[in-house]
Amino acid sequence: MYDETLILDKEIKDSFQVKKLTQSVFGEADVISVTYNRVLIIHEGKGTLIIDDNEFDIEGSEVFVISKGQVFSFSYQTKWSGFEISFGDCFWERAPSSASNCKLLLFNDAALHQRLSLKEKDFYELNAICEILLKESISNDYPNKLDAMAAYLKILMIKLANAAPAFQESLDDFDNQIYRRFLELVNKQYNQMHDVSYYADQLMVTPRKLSEISKKKSGKGAKEIIAGQVIAESKRQLQFSAKTIKEIAYQLSFSTPEQFSHFFKKQTNTSPLDYRKIFVNIGR
Repeated sequence: MYDETLILDKEIKDSFQVKKLTQSVFGEADVISVTYNRVLIIHEGKGTLIIDDNEFDIEGSEVFVISKGQVFSFSYQTKWSGFEISFGDCFWERAPSSASNCKLLLFNDAALHQRLSLKEKDFYELNAICEILLKESISNDYPNKLDAMAAYLKILMIKLANAAPAFQESLDDFDNQIYRRFLELVNKQYNQMHDVSYYADQLMVTPRKLSEISKKKSGKGAKEIIAGQVIAESKRQLQFSAKTIKEIAYQLSFSTPEQFSHFFKKQTNTSPLDYRKIFVNIGR
């Protein structure tokens, strides 16, 4: 659980940054509210990475994908080596459009692909791309330098996406197209629309078909994916904002605070008020 102060991502030049870390040790780290998408490529390390309220033991030879809107922190004395890549949407727009499917899969519901364990060959290839990105980022400016870095970022996304279980089939497969578009719609509209039927209508498939595709691609039904997005945002608001439960309920398009509380308790086995109290009492 988090017990530190929430801080926003620091602004980065050109909405892109690549850092190489060597045995970096994290002390009393603050919780970061992510405004830039992040990829952590961890060569080796020891400790814990906390994303939203999920804890991951760092083992090495792995990749973590953190999407904007999520929050993360490292446990005290966590140590790791590798690369940290951060990028905003305006930088991503420089990347060729053919890579967009890869980004959608990895970041539109990052919780499904939060941690990727890679084969040695794949990890070696990723590391080489990161080294090139680092070299480009610190080199003198030249015409189209940002476009060149965006192209390397595209290659990185393609490599990562192919390591994700849901991406093993052809990109042109009908089910994959529906699934990726579904994730994109949910990411944009989960705070307004909660019904599977709405998304099915937008995608011109039946609710049953959409749930079947979702289950096949992620192991979760369409309803579960929508609920997961709503719950993740609810938890962030309860932990890190001073908004009342009523305000959160209406922000997430619930008809009444009672309806929101019932939904939250059904999904988490605790009420919104009790969930918030956990964090209010930390450190006392």
